[in-house]
Amino acid sequence: MGILYSIIIGAIAGWLGSVIFKGHGLGLLWNIIIGILGGILGSWLFGVLNISLGAGWVGQILTGAIGAIVLLALINLLTGGRRV
Repeated sequence: MGILYSIIIGAIAGWLGSVIFKGHGLGLLWNIIIGILGGILGSWLFGVLNISLGAGWVGQILTGAIGAIVLLALINLLTGGRRV
């Protein structure tokens, strides 16, 4: 159940991050990948900064979405604005 939960949270966070950053989704698979990686990045970043967005799935989605936005910004810098 843990992997399925991570995929669902990652998909929601990735979609939310891509909507906020780009204005459109990247597709289900990319949303899941970006969301899961964004969740890892967001958890690390907020841990370093000693910030908590709350417990539970809402905090995880927000952390993942913010991490996804940071990740999408880095990808945008590296690709020169081309779509992934």
